[in-house]
Amino acid sequence: MPVLPDAEQAVHAALARLGIPFTRRAHPPVYTVAEALLYDSQAGGVHCKNLFLRNKKGDRHFLALLEQSTPLDLRALAARLEAGRLGLASPERLERLLGVSPGAVGPFGLLNDRERQVVVLLDRKLEGAEAIGFHPNVNTATLQVSFTGLMAFLADCGNRVIWLP
Repeated sequence: MPVLPDAEQAVHAALARLGIPFTRRAHPPVYTVAEALLYDSQAGGVHCKNLFLRNKKGDRHFLALLEQSTPLDLRALAARLEAGRLGLASPERLERLLGVSPGAVGPFGLLNDRERQVVVLLDRKLEGAEAIGFHPNVNTATLQVSFTGLMAFLADCGNRVIWLP
């Protein structure tokens, strides 16, 4: 097993503690779904895009976990959430709340959200998937977990989850 960054080791430890099986694939650093697909296209499972959002006031934060082809209408989402205008959060806010840098956004960053400030927006298209890939808080690897494993992880983190149709 290669030497893993501390951020990834923490994810592995949390999944082991929860009894959530996963597979790991190492790859060069990737920052977008398109780049990730260059390395993961043969891996199978569901590929996700993960967006860290904030409202205009900066007092509400959302982590959107979406199947890669799901379009996201920020205006409609903001209206549904009664959040005012939504936009991508800054790298500084991402680091402060999820402990990750751009390109490494995903649900495992919730390990660092001890105050549970981030609301998870979960795409219904992920429901029931046998394998869903996410970065383990670094963008040089992808971990695949089942939908059931993802839900167990989210439940353990305790952040509010809102389903997106």
